[in-house]
Amino acid sequence: MKLYHGSNIEIMQPDLLRSKPFKDFGQGFYLSPVYEQAAKRAKQMTELLQEGSPVVSVFEWNEQDTTGLNIKVFDDYCSEWAEFVLANRDRDRVHPIHNHDIVIGPIADDGVTYQLRRYREGDITMERLIEELKYAKGLTIQYFFGTERALSFLNKL
Repeated sequence: MKLYHGSNIEIMQPDLLRSKPFKDFGQGFYLSPVYEQAAKRAKQMTELLQEGSPVVSVFEWNEQDTTGLNIKVFDDYCSEWAEFVLANRDRDRVHPIHNHDIVIGPIADDGVTYQLRRYREGDITMERLIEELKYAKGLTIQYFFGTERALSFLNKL
């Protein structure tokens, strides 16, 4: 399976130490199975950082060969997924909050921080939180590679 990573630079070898903490599934290397989504992310990163140029790095992952990997899959938006995102984005918790090598599941909408705060403060229910976190463009899946072992299963194309 081809997976794409959008950035302002070419990624030859993912480096978990350069990954940002407090993301949907934790600190790790994120990829998309959709080229256009990665290209959009590359453009966003370039504009945000105001350096480099949009680049989509392409990787191959043989999802049939997952020997010894701890993989968590969220097939759709649900309360378990929302709680997982909430925990990974919680700056007051000890991280990492899970031991999965790879997590596959929906992307939270860009307003995630605001919506999580509303939920924590009791302003919205879990059901409303799930609705608010759904990506505006529909169900879009992301792939999180969070360990060196997981990264060893990716091949740069």
